[in-house]
Amino acid sequence: MHSYKDSFMEYLQIEKNASPLTIKHYGRDIDEFYTFLHAEGTAIENCDYSTVRVFLTKQYEAGYARKTVSRKVSSLRSFFKYLERENWFDSNPFANVSLPKAEAPIPNFFYEQELDQLFQVSDLTDPLGQRNQALLELLYGTGIRVSECVQLKTGDLDFSLNTALVLGKGRKERYVPFGKSASQALRTYMEDGRLDLASKHKDPVRTLFLNARGGPLTADGIRLILNKMVKEAALTVDVHPHKLRHTFATHMLNEGADMRSVQELLGHEHLSSTQIYTHVTKDRLRNVYMNSHPRANKR
Repeated sequence: MHSYKDSFMEYLQIEKNASPLTIKHYGRDIDEFYTFLHAEGTAIENCDYSTVRVFLTKQYEAGYARKTVSRKVSSLRSFFKYLERENWFDSNPFANVSLPKAEAPIPNFFYEQELDQLFQVSDLTDPLGQRNQALLELLYGTGIRVSECVQLKTGDLDFSLNTALVLGKGRKERYVPFGKSASQALRTYMEDGRLDLASKHKDPVRTLFLNARGGPLTADGIRLILNKMVKEAALTVDVHPHKLRHTFATHMLNEGADMRSVQELLGHEHLSSTQIYTHVTKDRLRNVYMNSHPRANKR
């Protein structure tokens, strides 16, 4: 089993050029399936469709969400497909397993008034405040993922064109534009606050966003920063870095941007991933109704 897994991991890394996070998730799903086979006393070579059905039953009994189980099935289907391709297995026991997809939830997003409050909380005379403002402006101004944000280097920003070179999923690069507000916040941070933070670290750090000790800021660090900003803004909303990405896409589409352009900006491989943002806010619906219906404003 482990030799099969090691070979598959090498295939993902070299041939598929998968990200370290993707490889980690595949490995974890394979390890879990191996633990299940061991508990059942079944060798991987004897795994068949009935074995898979027992595995799925135990997944649901353990309380895993349908989305989580679907991801595991996808991982293991790819794993066995590779083993079949290498002629180590005659068939793929996951090939005929189909799970109905749960309806995708409408992403949460910030209303403009909530964002205005967030943009007011940072102390722009303080290095950490300058960093937090630049972080907020960039995440909302570009819609990039938090995993993409923490990888940004100072050299990835081009202020002559106001663009950022982003390394996305599958190590695919794309250029993402940012606006005047983000540009000003980033310049202030890089020319002032970042220099102060960088001086606290013994070795030079190339990543754009630094923590209080001058080291690279992590994804968990970004979450803590945003949660603190929400509390300081006295907002009673849930916050996570992806919510700013949802907000970026929602506001872009609500203001008339075409879906293909938003797809490219977000780095989505499939248009279906972008279509979830075609919902509209209640405020916009109300404005459309009030301005369009003949009797909406009749007294």
